[in-house]
Amino acid sequence: MPWFKGWSREGKAGVIKGKTLLDAIDGIEPPTRPTDKPLRLPLQDVYKIGGIGTVPVGRVETGIIKAGMIVSFAPSNVTTEVKSVEMHHEQLEQGNPGDNVGFNVKNVSVKDIRRGNVASDSKNDPAKEAASFNAQVIVLNHP
Repeated sequence: MPWFKGWSREGKAGVIKGKTLLDAIDGIEPPTRPTDKPLRLPLQDVYKIGGIGTVPVGRVETGIIKAGMIVSFAPSNVTTEVKSVEMHHEQLEQGNPGDNVGFNVKNVSVKDIRRGNVASDSKNDPAKEAASFNAQVIVLNHP
């Protein structure tokens, strides 16, 4: 709203001023994406596409994924090469943190990997099973 530049109120303590909600949201700095950490890509789904092959799909949480990379899937311990990386039907040079990507893999069946597996770079701290872990849980909706 170009005609509304914020608000102000005069009280006992003096004049108090504020921004509009949209101005406050626009002022928020986006978080830095951890590209320097090892690749972690939890799979949301795995598709078999005729003429292409097996295409795992997921969101890159940390690190980067690119064609030619050797990835491992935990906990199934399947290792393969990435043939290509795509986002919204457009080929990418690399997938960065925050990107929802699909990537074509060599010689892997849809039955070998599944939703919930985590793809990681087999040469840089590959993901593995853990006996326990610490987590921060945020409840977004409560009945």
